[in-house]
Amino acid sequence: MMFVSTRGRAGRRSFEDVLLAGLAEDGGLFLPERWPELGRDRLAALDGADYPATAAAVLAPFTEGCFSEAELEAMAREAYAGFAHPAVAPLRQLDPRLWLLELFFGPTLAFKDFALQLLGRMFERVLARRSSEITIIGATSGDTGSAAIAAVAGRARMRIVILHPHERISPVQRRQMTTVDAPNVANIAIRGTFDDCQNIVKTLFNDPQLRKELNLAAVNSINWARIAAQAAYYVYAGLRLGCLARPVGFCVPTGNFGDVYAGHVARRLGLPIDRLIIATNRNDILARFFASGEYRIGDVVPTISPSMDIQLASNFERLLFELLDGDGPAVAELMGRLSREGAFRVPSAVHARACALFAAGSAREEETKATIARWYERTAGAVLVDPHTAVGLAVAERFDRGSARPMVVLATAHPAKFPDAVAAATGRRPELPVHLRDLFAREERFTVLAADATAVATFLRTWHPNP
Repeated sequence: MMFVSTRGRAGRRSFEDVLLAGLAEDGGLFLPERWPELGRDRLAALDGADYPATAAAVLAPFTEGCFSEAELEAMAREAYAGFAHPAVAPLRQLDPRLWLLELFFGPTLAFKDFALQLLGRMFERVLARRSSEITIIGATSGDTGSAAIAAVAGRARMRIVILHPHERISPVQRRQMTTVDAPNVANIAIRGTFDDCQNIVKTLFNDPQLRKELNLAAVNSINWARIAAQAAYYVYAGLRLGCLARPVGFCVPTGNFGDVYAGHVARRLGLPIDRLIIATNRNDILARFFASGEYRIGDVVPTISPSMDIQLASNFERLLFELLDGDGPAVAELMGRLSREGAFRVPSAVHARACALFAAGSAREEETKATIARWYERTAGAVLVDPHTAVGLAVAERFDRGSARPMVVLATAHPAKFPDAVAAATGRRPELPVHLRDLFAREERFTVLAADATAVATFLRTWHPNP
């Protein structure tokens, strides 16, 4: 399996190269040169398999030449052994057609754990083969950072630096990163938005000298391995709901387009998905694109679902490459226009193709709060959802009224990560799991910097992890 860049100027790369590179040298994102298929017989054989075996089967076509399926399953069993639910990714039925896919039983209580617990182990094996070291640099809107740090802290041959928007994530999200006492971990609070953090990371990767000097690697969903690993829970859930007999729909709260794009990857592998619905909050660049065909950056508005407070959805470039039939120069031209003018519009035929693949909607603050309260009251307190999951539920209920198809909403985070928002909606303050109960008593360690790539580069060059 070989990979190419969405901008067409990075050549053909192996999975091992793509894993370590993250972002392509031409500024694009990596995609498989051709799409593999699992096939109906292979999917049928996975019906009833446990989560680690499913994850290994989904990843195997992409890791050809780097990891065997047996190696992948061994890593997956180790990665998911510590998850707090025996099913790893359990389904909870809300009504005859609506389900929650609960993705918050990992160490940092968010869906990012599924990919990053595997990624840390992949990095370690590849670096040992190469006898080399990397500096992992990542931006987080709240959950990626803590999941990446949990996966990498204390591991050999790698150090990790995570950027987060200063005072724009929840205290629980911040402390899950900044209280980790490991010699190879550093946190930077950027005075700005998540988009500022993400732009800094891309700028650093586009500096050839810095990239080579520090051997930079990425953990954001710009890293293809993250997307491929997340496709596994769509396959796992779809098969459990009988999708080989009746296609299943998914509604995905998303800001950076990575999680819902992973569903598209599962669909390209052959999973019968009837509908993929994008759910956004007020920062609705994706919903606006699917409504109008124009992709226009707006101002980031802080909300109670901060992990979705994004106006530049990086993974959308991967879909754009597909919609433009793999025309890298055309993608590069549109992304250049976006950088210069803050917007681009696609032809009506391209927009129609996009709308045939995805639907999209948004939920405002009051609707999100009301959804948290409604499901809490309807289930007599049995169902308590975080504000991101509530966005997904609100949009799913609006889109699929009267439909008989199973609709799965991705429950992307534990409600205790956002206790203030949940308490305001329900009157109940969710408790952190036992392993995080002392989180607010732990010492924090982070550096505050301006939204300036040069300042971050200087930090990277001068920071020396403790031995």
